[in-house]
Amino acid sequence: MVTGNPGKAAEVAAFFGGSLEVNHISLEIPEIRSNDIGEIARGKARYAYGELNTPLIVDDTGFFIDALGGFPGPYAAYVLNTIGTTGIIRLMEGIPDRTARFTTGIAYADETVITVFTGTLEGTIARSPRGGNGFGYDPIFETGEKTLAEISLVEKSRISHRARALSSFHDWCISQRRKNRG
Repeated sequence: MVTGNPGKAAEVAAFFGGSLEVNHISLEIPEIRSNDIGEIARGKARYAYGELNTPLIVDDTGFFIDALGGFPGPYAAYVLNTIGTTGIIRLMEGIPDRTARFTTGIAYADETVITVFTGTLEGTIARSPRGGNGFGYDPIFETGEKTLAEISLVEKSRISHRARALSSFHDWCISQRRKNRG
C-alpha cells in the first residue's frame, strides 16, 4: 500500500485482517487534477509503479457534500488541511440537507495493468464532531446513528468506502488467480 497517510494503510491492513500481508510504503506522489477519483488513483498508481517497480495499490478518496455542490470533492485533503472539520461544520450551519458521501478509488498496478476499483459510503454531516477513532473527516461523517470516529477500526473496515473498493479489488485478485491457474 503506497500512501503518505498511515491511517489509510492501517485501514487496508485491518480490512484484510491478516489474510494478506500489507506493507506500507510512504512515497510522495504528485496528484493529477481531476474531478474523477478513479482517474486520480490511476495517475497515482502509474507514478508509484514507475518509482518502485513492484506490484502495488494506491488510493484516492473524495468527500462530497450535496448541499455544497459536491465540495470539497477530490480536494478533500486540501480542505481538511486548510479549514478542517470545524470549517465544514461552519459552512453547513443552517443547511437542512446534510447528505454527503465518501468515494474511494483503489488502483492496482503491476508490470502489465493498472486497474481501478471504487467504493462509496453514503451518510450525513454531523452537527458537531464526535468520537476519538479514525482520522480526517471521520468525526463529522455519520452513517446511521454514529460517526465513523465513534466506531472501531474493525467495524469501519467492514463498512467504509475504502472497504467497498478493497472488496472489489479482492474479488478481482481471486478471479485473476483462478484465470492464471487455468
